[in-house]
Amino acid sequence: MGTPVTGVNPRMLVWARERAGQSVDQVADTLGKTADVIESWEAGTAAPTYPQLEALAYRVYKRPLALFFFPEPPDEPDPEHAFRTLPEFELEDLSPDTRYKIRQALALQVSLQELNRGTNPAERKILKDLRPSQNLSAPMVAKQVRSYLGVDLLTQKSQWSSADEALKSWRQAVEEVGVYVFKNSFKQKDVSGFCLYDDEFPLIYLNNGTSKTRQIFTIFHELAHLLTQTSGVTKRDDRYIQQLTGHSKRIEIFCNQFAAEILVPADELRHLVIGRRPSDEQVGDIAARFKVSREVVLRRFLDLGLVSKAYYESKAAQWKADYENHSAKGEGGGNYYLTQAAYLGERYMRLAFRRYYEGSISLDQLADYLNVRVGSVPGLEQLVLNSPERG
Repeated sequence: MGTPVTGVNPRMLVWARERAGQSVDQVADTLGKTADVIESWEAGTAAPTYPQLEALAYRVYKRPLALFFFPEPPDEPDPEHAFRTLPEFELEDLSPDTRYKIRQALALQVSLQELNRGTNPAERKILKDLRPSQNLSAPMVAKQVRSYLGVDLLTQKSQWSSADEALKSWRQAVEEVGVYVFKNSFKQKDVSGFCLYDDEFPLIYLNNGTSKTRQIFTIFHELAHLLTQTSGVTKRDDRYIQQLTGHSKRIEIFCNQFAAEILVPADELRHLVIGRRPSDEQVGDIAARFKVSREVVLRRFLDLGLVSKAYYESKAAQWKADYENHSAKGEGGGNYYLTQAAYLGERYMRLAFRRYYEGSISLDQLADYLNVRVGSVPGLEQLVLNSPERG
């Protein structure tokens, strides 16, 4: 049976479960216990054994075990506070894994502050230089941002050979102006990513499980949130926007319009299809030319009144199903080091190794900043050393 652990704070058990977005029944099911056992732990009338506490900490709540002995919960922002533009039912729908990814992103923000000694090192900072007023339309802001990033349409259409190259180039352009972009694979497939606003270290967090073109769109949806000084979540299905009202609804509509306009400007599109509904082949050709998804192109045609909403939703659902089927067939292990490098990004990894080489942090601290075991550090180091520094 095991001996119950003494000193566990029942309030911390409740807090950790609620922050993970799990019910008592869900926790009980994961541990193979009945709900009344979990309730007795949270009421303080019983306590878990050490193996059970380890399972709660590392497998269920993904928290340090020592947390459950704290007298009070730590000062930690919750999703309800961070993502004010999401309606309550969407916040409740955030899975435990997505909530964990939000905590990881918050930890990365703290790491950025520590590694950079409190000051963002970017020579130009887009959130400080561009403060769009509420009177500016999405196309006007998109034009300003494209100019600020220094990426013209010719580069986007002709010089980038693939969506993968476009994603890397857009990511680099955004990071060069003070916004860090991280990636990870989400279990909640309908969440494309999110952003966390901060005056000094704003960041965007992408779901690497979505297509490259979807990740590109997410970068700019979230950048629009940051420009309006809000944190946000990008969901594949944006029908939740209809449940919003007032300022929150205006922001989400603006973010979608901005992302679409910066990637496929309406004026450019009008030259390609003049007053008639495009064929599937044309949509595919235009998407390939701009290195975006067919859904983004078709949404642009919807905005221009060239296709119906029903037609757009039908095709978007079809393409989404096609991508998911293709992804399921192509699942594989991949290269661990390349995956971690893609998640963290070259700019962040170089920063962490620079601090290690100058003696500011220890090897153990470096591993913590890179979110890997100490034994995995040399593998990442080789990637950094063999990659030419850009920017």
